[in-house]
Amino acid sequence: MEQSLINELGDELYLALTSPSMVDPLTSRFADMSLGDAYQVQQRLMARRVDQGEHIVGWKVGATSRKAMERMKVDQPNFGVLTDRMLVKSGGCIEMATLNQPLVEGEIAFLLQEDLAGPGVTASDVLRATKGVMACFEIIDTRIRNWQIRIQDSVADNSSCGMFVLGDQWVDPQQVDLASCGMVLEKNGAVAGTGVGSACLDSPANAVAWLANALGQRGMGLKAGEVVLSGALSGVVPVAAGDNLKVIIDGLGSCSVRFA
Repeated sequence: MEQSLINELGDELYLALTSPSMVDPLTSRFADMSLGDAYQVQQRLMARRVDQGEHIVGWKVGATSRKAMERMKVDQPNFGVLTDRMLVKSGGCIEMATLNQPLVEGEIAFLLQEDLAGPGVTASDVLRATKGVMACFEIIDTRIRNWQIRIQDSVADNSSCGMFVLGDQWVDPQQVDLASCGMVLEKNGAVAGTGVGSACLDSPANAVAWLANALGQRGMGLKAGEVVLSGALSGVVPVAAGDNLKVIIDGLGSCSVRFA
């Protein structure tokens, strides 16, 4: 794609984000859009956000389960960018008017204490570089109408990331078996989903290693102090105004959020 078109699509998604409003799938209009094109559109979108005062605080990894990869027809995860304005503290409230088509996922977040740059980053490297892990929510959202997305649409739209919610305690990753820890996601007091750490690329640490190596291929890396959302441990949960969500992960505590 020409740079002018990449800029145009990134600007279109930015305007949809700030409205908020929705746009027709990019791939329905540009069938030859490549994954590389999509990441360039994402870069333009996030540059617009940074220009308006947002600060990058980390990354998210998406499509980390086999089911998600099959649904998106891909053989590897994808990534998006987190900013300070996307962050909500546990127990906080999110206004539905600020989102388009939100869905909630329970995940494990990593707080880095060392830089990580690929190639060759392993899960062991990730654990050594991690200050703490915690239970978290990712509120995935899309500016693409009716969730009619292919992988290129999702990546261009910042990997369909809306907001994220962090718990209130970090746990030493060496003290938890991240692959076997169980998760329960509750909606209005009822169980809405269950999962286990191994649902995320066999271990959430593998997802962070994948991200470090994927960024390394692009001349970038993870930085100390950044947060990484490692991927969903179960299916998505739809939300509406008035809903209260809580996620509990063995050894990592809990995280909660409400919608209004």
